[in-house]
Amino acid sequence: MIGKVGTGKSFRGVLHYLFEGRRQESKELQMQELEKKQVEVIAYNQCFGTRLELVREMIEVAKLNPNQSKPVFHFSLSFAHSDAGKLGLQDKIDMVEKLAEKFDFKDHQYVVVAHKDTVHEHLHIVANRIGFDGKTASDSNSYKHVAEFARKMELEYKLEQVLSPNKFLKPEQRVAQSQRIDILKEALKKHLGTAIKQSKDVQQVKKYMEQCGYEVELGRGIAFTDAQRVRFKGSQFGYALMDIEKKLKQEQLLKQQEQNKQAQLLRQQQEELKKQQQREKKQQQVHQHTPGIGR
Repeated sequence: MIGKVGTGKSFRGVLHYLFEGRRQESKELQMQELEKKQVEVIAYNQCFGTRLELVREMIEVAKLNPNQSKPVFHFSLSFAHSDAGKLGLQDKIDMVEKLAEKFDFKDHQYVVVAHKDTVHEHLHIVANRIGFDGKTASDSNSYKHVAEFARKMELEYKLEQVLSPNKFLKPEQRVAQSQRIDILKEALKKHLGTAIKQSKDVQQVKKYMEQCGYEVELGRGIAFTDAQRVRFKGSQFGYALMDIEKKLKQEQLLKQQEQNKQAQLLRQQQEELKKQQQREKKQQQVHQHTPGIGR
């Protein structure tokens, strides 16, 4: 499970994104974006209503501490492919309640939204850092704490275990994890090398890698996330997008050269066969016109 956390200034902005998706150029495109996200609110705490009602309610409570410029907590919990169907609705609600307790906002306003617009099931939690008493939930070491929370939930709910960022580990743990990452990286390079040999373009490479279980991000660059939820940028191991395109061209050139070589060899064999047939035909003609012995 991958856990992420951030703080922000605008309840309106984050809730619009969760309920409506990224802002689109037209109403039609916005509806398509909404349908794609498959939004489902699975829990409310100390608040309730539509997106606009939630925004108003949270802003009103945040005013209890006007000195806090970032009253928004935004968490996301993303589950691995292999975890599909393992958690029921109550399991997810219980997990979020444990998250709220760890980050000290269990009595604050928060809403839990499920999205199904990616290959990985994931939850979003938007919480008000400001409580009804005006006190603010701390965001100190939040990245470390959310990583610890994710590892604990993986064990508790028997979910696929994911690697934590090195900076949150003890030195001896970093060494062991580094060795494990090297193994994952070598497996990725092996798969990618095969993909390039079997593909004509980057889209075919992407499709092959997805069939091997990798999540592929393709834009100005390229990145791969494996089944362990470890993410590698292509540039980290000699496979930046430009490198892949270059290797694809080289492979195509080598294939063309090999095809030309095979075609030339075939022509030579055909010419040699033709010459052989001509020699045999000539020998037969000579034999037919040669007087037999004893005539």
